[in-house]
Amino acid sequence: MKKSIEVCLTPALLNLYNIEDSIVVVIDILRATSSMVYGIDNGATAIIPVAQVEDCLAYAKDGFLLAAERNGEVVEGYNFGNSPFSYTAEKVSGKTVVLTTTNGTKALHMARATAKQVVIGAFLNLSALCEWLKVQDSNILLLCAGWKDNFNLEDTLFAGAVVNELSKDFVLSDDAGVAAEDLYLMAKDNLRAYINKSSHSHRLAKLNIEEDVKFCLQFDICKAIPVLKGDALVTMSS
Repeated sequence: MKKSIEVCLTPALLNLYNIEDSIVVVIDILRATSSMVYGIDNGATAIIPVAQVEDCLAYAKDGFLLAAERNGEVVEGYNFGNSPFSYTAEKVSGKTVVLTTTNGTKALHMARATAKQVVIGAFLNLSALCEWLKVQDSNILLLCAGWKDNFNLEDTLFAGAVVNELSKDFVLSDDAGVAAEDLYLMAKDNLRAYINKSSHSHRLAKLNIEEDVKFCLQFDICKAIPVLKGDALVTMSS
């Protein structure tokens, strides 16, 4: 019997899915999961996702890097937010980052409560992620972080890319997955132009971080697959 793959379009719908025996892929393309993938690929020892800005402060005495983002902006007083350019090897190699974001870390905490395993996906590690998923003996749920519990376009497009890659190995069992794949196939030849329609793209444009958006839409520049072990995201062991 083939394994199944499903797409949850927003964390607000997560309670509708039975994920106790599933691998959940958390997706927040602009920009949290892209930065997590890039940071782990660049040698970060761990990234600890926390729910609230104040939760970061509990780790200050440990010498960790503190990263906090709300509504697309770095929270005042923190080392950085969720721009991928803050997760270069020069900044994070050998270090632990404590991170909270508007949507991505919330989705992560919701998934970890009941999922069999939680991993992180982005266009940056699409091929590595899909090759790993193909050989796992588990059903998969692709969890789109969305925007404040609403549907968003960029996360759904990435979910569609994963569905497209895995269609020969998994049974696609929901209409959300069908829609996500159809959207991806329409958009894949010019993702940036298509994502320009998205509300979050417009929010980020007001912050003058177009380079972040372009960076997050690159395919396969990373090999790392961040996996949640205890409280921390670490690199997947081969």
